[in-house]
Amino acid sequence: MDYATTLVAAVLLGIGFVLQQCVAEQEPESRFLSWRILTDLLRKPRWLVGIGCMIGGYGLSAWSIGHLELTLVEPLLTTYLVFALVLAVPMSRQAVKWTEVGGAVVLCAGVTLLSLSRSTKPIGLSFGSFSHWYVAAIIAGIAYVAVHTGHLRRGNGRATLTGLGAGLVFGIQDALTRQTLEILQRHPVTHLFTVWPPYCLVGAGIVGVWLMQNAFSSGPLHSSLPTIAAGEPVAGIVLGIVVFGDRIQVSPGPLAIEAGGIAALIVGVVMVARSSAFGGLRKITETIKPDSAAPADRPHDAALPRQTPAPVGPRPDQPRPDQPRPDQARPRKAPARARKDPARPRKAT
Repeated sequence: MDYATTLVAAVLLGIGFVLQQCVAEQEPESRFLSWRILTDLLRKPRWLVGIGCMIGGYGLSAWSIGHLELTLVEPLLTTYLVFALVLAVPMSRQAVKWTEVGGAVVLCAGVTLLSLSRSTKPIGLSFGSFSHWYVAAIIAGIAYVAVHTGHLRRGNGRATLTGLGAGLVFGIQDALTRQTLEILQRHPVTHLFTVWPPYCLVGAGIVGVWLMQNAFSSGPLHSSLPTIAAGEPVAGIVLGIVVFGDRIQVSPGPLAIEAGGIAALIVGVVMVARSSAFGGLRKITETIKPDSAAPADRPHDAALPRQTPAPVGPRPDQPRPDQPRPDQARPRKAPARARKDPARPRKAT
């Protein structure tokens, strides 16, 4: 039952991400890294449904973290990438390829190997000291650099780097969720209003959702979702080791498993990044994009040169209708003396 709950959470996350991307794709490029993108999306019913699915998924995942070992929860939650791919296939009307499904499975296997390479402490036994949370600031700094670098680019590169930043922030959110559960194990619910982790948890969630919408609006889903799926567990594993006292073994066997997990993450991201099903969602959003949008709000129109209207009337090099053409020029008038009658005698002087 516990594992089924985790899988349901992964399904809800996959559905929520696909629905959010379908709506966020329609946002203009001028809204990138602007908080206005959230105010616009709050008025879209499909996006709200996607947010509801994501909140439900994260709620169930928080329950799973409190009742299961993290070495099992993290790989099961990463399967939302597979469920998102399955949902994207009928929506984009693209044929599923085994390389895409294989890439998602390889990515999940990489997370599994990294999770198995460390020993985690149960909720209530890990310390979660405040003095060790400086690592979260370092991870947030790496996320900032990734997003800032993505801001200097366009298209798939921007979506990939911004998605990486969102994934790292979500990893911090997972660690804050674990810290909040630590508090609930020892204190009543009312105690949450007097400590800092719940407030940081809400802040990290808002920033993560904001960055994710910017990543979704910058490119197709296959450019952003794999880096989100890879960055979140990596940041969570690092914080688990430093903050909560999870241990990793440095013997040759576990080190080989960790290296294999990192390699599987990279290979899985690359394979899913070539997904035609995720790329087909972009074509759908372009066809349903309203044509009545203002020219300033259209990112594609802004890159095109502005065409000036053709001038009314004939061109300067084109003769007027009342003027003869050069090949039909009128003959010049003869001089006045030449027009005199030659038979008329001249006056004698």
